[in-house]
Amino acid sequence: MRRLQEQGKARFIGISGYPLKTLVRIAESIPIDSILTYCRYNLMVDDMDTMLMQVAEKHGIRVINACGLHMGMLTERGAPDWHPAPQAVRDAANQVAEFCRQQGVDLSELALRFCFDYPRVASTLVGMSTRDHVRMNIQALGARTDPEILRQLQAIIAPVFNHVWPSGRPENHD
Repeated sequence: MRRLQEQGKARFIGISGYPLKTLVRIAESIPIDSILTYCRYNLMVDDMDTMLMQVAEKHGIRVINACGLHMGMLTERGAPDWHPAPQAVRDAANQVAEFCRQQGVDLSELALRFCFDYPRVASTLVGMSTRDHVRMNIQALGARTDPEILRQLQAIIAPVFNHVWPSGRPENHD
């Protein structure tokens, strides 16, 4: 890959994945330019901050944060049936959605804004499949978060905060 980069055929060399333990091991072992990880920094989870960012910053690796909506969990519609999160996490996300409805707050906008405010990443990657999604994501860029609403959401999430699900080989689970 580095030869391709030296030949100008690739600008950056990066890795992507969910298990932070694996990403950290790779980042400490070989030179890479970027890491994309998902569902590791949002309203439900922030372990990327403590498990990955120090290593990435030490090695000059830029990090892309993806899935600020926790793979659809932090939306009005809620988690898709295939979502791998434990039921307790799904239940907490449903409680968060209900709280936001009662407060007249757009959960997706608040969740994205939370991620956009995180200063340690190079970028936050958001998914968009419709023009409405594009419009809503752009709107989230200019949104402001009410600190009291955020505090109340974090209290709802607290019992399951930083709960992750296994992915890949057992020895790589966080």
